[in-house]
Amino acid sequence: MKENKVVASQIRNIAYWITTGIIALESAAGSEWDLVRNQQVKDTFTHLGYPLYLATILGVWKLPAAIVLIIPRFVKVKEWAYAGLFFVYTGAAVSQLAAGYYADASGPLIFACITLASWYLRPPSRRIAASQLSG
Repeated sequence: MKENKVVASQIRNIAYWITTGIIALESAAGSEWDLVRNQQVKDTFTHLGYPLYLATILGVWKLPAAIVLIIPRFVKVKEWAYAGLFFVYTGAAVSQLAAGYYADASGPLIFACITLASWYLRPPSRRIAASQLSG
């Protein structure tokens, strides 16, 4: 029985690092794309009617989010990073849906789900303890 718990813990840890790695890499790459305003970013923002300066704002915040998810400690900042990335992905999906581009909403929705999976699977050392919730 103890052996099963160890294996389950190892699987959970592997799944955590896979999902976290995917989100961190996507956020870092997205940050670079947003900051240099590559053609895909320009086309998407123009297509959806968003000003290009919004790409700069998003790009500036995606890189620290990617970093804080990977490094140890800073559990409160990790919570903000997870929330921010979830808002980015769901906001992108809703924007695509509202504009009638239903197929284009699937990518951001998948990344939102991977973000939730990473958040859910994080080990206790990367969670806010109940004693920290009030302060």
